Amino acid sequence: MKNYFYKCSACNKKFSSPEIEDNLVYLCPGCGKAETNKPLEGVLTIEYDYDEISREYNSELFQKLSPGSFWNYSKLFPLNIDYRDVKIETLLQKFILPSNPIQTINFEGNEILIFDDTRNPTLSYKDRASVLVVLKAIELGIDVISTASTGNAGSSLAGICAKAGLKSKIFVPRSIPKSKLIQLQSYGAEIFLVDGSYDEAFDLCVEVSNYHRWYNRNTAYNPLTIEGKKSAAFDTYISLNRNLPEIIFVPVGDGVIISGLYKGFLELLKLDLIDRIPKLIAVQAEGSDALARFNSTGKFVFQEAHSIADSICAGAPRNLYMADRAVRESGGKVITVSDDQILKSQELISKQFGYLVEPSCVASFAGYRKYFDEETHLKENAMLMLTGNGLKDFESLTKWNTEPDAESPEEWKNILLKSDK
Repeated sequence: MKNYFYKCSACNKKFSSPEIEDNLVYLCPGCGKAETNKPLEGVLTIEYDYDEISREYNSELFQKLSPGSFWNYSKLFPLNIDYRDVKIETLLQKFILPSNPIQTINFEGNEILIFDDTRNPTLSYKDRASVLVVLKAIELGIDVISTASTGNAGSSLAGICAKAGLKSKIFVPRSIPKSKLIQLQSYGAEIFLVDGSYDEAFDLCVEVSNYHRWYNRNTAYNPLTIEGKKSAAFDTYISLNRNLPEIIFVPVGDGVIISGLYKGFLELLKLDLIDRIPKLIAVQAEGSDALARFNSTGKFVFQEAHSIADSICAGAPRNLYMADRAVRESGGKVITVSDDQILKSQELISKQFGYLVEPSCVASFAGYRKYFDEETHLKENAMLMLTGNGLKDFESLTKWNTEPDAESPEEWKNILLKSDK
């Protein structure tokens, strides 16, 4: 049994892993709340014996590892499985992420690092969480997993469940892009299309899953979603040979990606592998800016969210408080961008650099452009998190691509083979 425990991010109470996992507890037993149109209270984090781990996990060991296979540093993940078991080893091979997640582009004379998770098994960053949740379900002997999603988390869970031979139950709002819905269906998920918002789908999923005792992957509600998403911090550390970027732009909806990244970098700090945490810049759509408003005022007020960037569209970000802490404690800030800025950035990064990404993902690039327009004196070494493939939201691409005209072969010959005069 690994030496890890659960800790409440609000009241700091600690709980043993059997106390939480054996009883399918998700939020703090003391102060946890999942209320309609409100951020979650009492989100649990998973903590380890970092002094013990530091005696084995030094920088030399990390540099021998390959990004994309988190089980290589298994002591930093809450799984009690036998990695040498043939069935587990075979399954893990299906979950390997790309070993080269970071590339570089040159934009307006500045080198920018790109963390590209659009090539993952189901084409999004959410696979980092889904893999961990699925492995925990297998460990617990559970074969049905549920989640609420605007599309990416659901398609991720469905795809990873299909690889593992488990059943997935997905609650999605009616506004889900058709390309994401068909991806869910193609993986064989049982879909519950909710005539309402993502926030309503989230609440319904919690209630129904608790009733049926399905294992619930809901973002932030299940602490393993935060754990899975911290793996990108470790992959960044390995890929860049410890030379971390000074600043990272992160698209933010529910706030779990930025919370996970912060936790990963914080753990590297606790292990004395780094001496600073990169500044985390949270980028939100103007029509879904709950974190920006909370970061500015310290108060949460629910507002319906609307944006073309559906994956970061959340009126009640479930991990709001941890996301705000990640921004503040890393020395970052929150930036909002318009849908128009998002679409223009989507077109630019596709045509100039060949990254076909969905609107929510390219918000990080839109945020980068706005940040350096406003603070031109700051030229930190920056990294953009690209978290979802553009084909996941085909409709958004039609907003800046015109449909080509069809001509007969003879007509094209007349057009293309005319001699220039």
